[in-house]
Amino acid sequence: MWQTLSAPIDLYCERTGPELWSEPVNALTNLAFIAAGLWGVREVRRLRTGTFAEVLAWWVVAIGIGSTIFHTFATRGTVWADVLPIAGFTLAYTLFNLRRFLGIQWGKAIAIFIAFYLVAGLLTLAVPDWLRQASNGTTGYLPPFLALAFFGILVAASGNRAGWYNLAGSAIFVVSIICRMVDPLVCAGFPLGTHFLWHILNGLMLGVLLAAAARFGAPKNMGVREYGSKAVGEIG
Repeated sequence: MWQTLSAPIDLYCERTGPELWSEPVNALTNLAFIAAGLWGVREVRRLRTGTFAEVLAWWVVAIGIGSTIFHTFATRGTVWADVLPIAGFTLAYTLFNLRRFLGIQWGKAIAIFIAFYLVAGLLTLAVPDWLRQASNGTTGYLPPFLALAFFGILVAASGNRAGWYNLAGSAIFVVSIICRMVDPLVCAGFPLGTHFLWHILNGLMLGVLLAAAARFGAPKNMGVREYGSKAVGEIG
């Protein structure tokens, strides 16, 4: 089992071998996640948005650390350090949308959460193999994209401006997905690849989502904060 987990893998254009520093740009651009997360922590504390929002911000820092581990020690084992924090943040931010932006009670929020990811999971499984391969495995990110777009529409329709941040995040995500997809296609002419742009754009996208959490995600029992003429205070 250890041999399997420690087996080196080469998924991206920039990597030239199994050595530690074979993806320097891909590794260093994970600073975009760490910077976004630390900025989010500062904003959440400054606006006193609460523990849930701060946990999301630290989670983004964890995404950056996990991705750095994978892009330095690129093995079948370390890929989980890259994947699991992203999956966890996606699920947690969906609950944040339901609880803080839409003000839905826990029971109903959990039911909607489960139903949504069952549908999103089935849609992802229905993607044909040729498209998975052609997209460099990027179709696996269909659920988080659907979550941003779907709940962004719901939140915006409810009158909460956080929905527009979700929709902006989904638009940035489309561009970053394209960068991830074309990485293996440009190797011959551009050995650096485009995966580093996936990191930078996703760092920007997560910063946008954390801005929404900090500005519009305070639970009701922490009071109402005013932004312009709009009162922002959600049920915790």
